[in-house]
Amino acid sequence: MFEFLQHLDSLHQGFWYIALVTSLVFLVQTVLTFIGGHHSGDLNTDFSGDVHHDTPFQLFSLRNLINFLLGFGWGGVAFYDAVESKMLLIFLAVLIGIGFVVLFFFLILQIVKLTEDNTFKMDDLIGKVGEVYLTIPANMSGKGKILISVKGANHELQAMTEAEENIPSSHSVRVIYIYDKTIVVAKI
Repeated sequence: MFEFLQHLDSLHQGFWYIALVTSLVFLVQTVLTFIGGHHSGDLNTDFSGDVHHDTPFQLFSLRNLINFLLGFGWGGVAFYDAVESKMLLIFLAVLIGIGFVVLFFFLILQIVKLTEDNTFKMDDLIGKVGEVYLTIPANMSGKGKILISVKGANHELQAMTEAEENIPSSHSVRVIYIYDKTIVVAKI
């Protein structure tokens, strides 16, 4: 299967072996990452440990080693015939390997940016507009209910008002502040 490697010199063979082996490991890591496979041993996908908001990138990990060797091996194979100096070729392969690690870091940062926090927080309601569902008694004398949409989800919440008059149902209101886990609204 790899008979074409027998006629190459040792450096060229080395680049090919590194490229082929790391490509296989990279493929397995990628498949395990997407199917969520858990396994023991040294074949850790590193995604769970590397992707945090505080430290989005761990420099020394198996994932980065594979990314580096992938760029190093394929860079050496690609430029073997084009670069005559073996030292320059190795230096170029190292730069390509580092480039693969930087590219992986950039991609992980972009993926982390795609995450969205859809946690419902009462403080996010201030300034939002809702519709009165049950009449809200005047002068903070009782509680009514409003329907309000936050981050694409509708919520039915208890509400009070400082207004001198009751706010009947179907009227629009704006959330002014939160008082003891109850929304205080004003008529619009």
